[in-house]
Amino acid sequence: MQFDESGLEIVDQDECRDLLKRAVIGRIVFTHQALPAVQPVNFAVSRGDIVIRTSGRSRLATAAADTVVAFEVDDFDTEARTGWSVIIVGRARRVTDPREITALEALPLHSWAPGSRDTFIRVRSDLVTGRRIGEAD
Repeated sequence: MQFDESGLEIVDQDECRDLLKRAVIGRIVFTHQALPAVQPVNFAVSRGDIVIRTSGRSRLATAAADTVVAFEVDDFDTEARTGWSVIIVGRARRVTDPREITALEALPLHSWAPGSRDTFIRVRSDLVTGRRIGEAD
């Protein structure tokens, strides 16, 4: 087991990818009007990448034009003071290929927000890091 300088356990990439499968909601960090923006989103994983479905007119869809973003998922037990966090950094892009869109439509990815969600954003998982506090799951 490895620990960072703060005493948090470092989670390896394989376990980070397993933890991603447990989460339903994540947070995407992107730039909007030259400022950082954070938005909660539901997501799916496809070929190791994060996939988000949104409106083509959303701030996220506008910002995800081959730009670097961060994506974070976590789970915490406040009573036991345990938890974990996984962060992915990579390029986000709008999916435009009709065959890829057809494949992504088959994912169990249904937006919680009202209205049409006709745009898929794919975040490439270039950098995957994770930390855990407290007992391992």
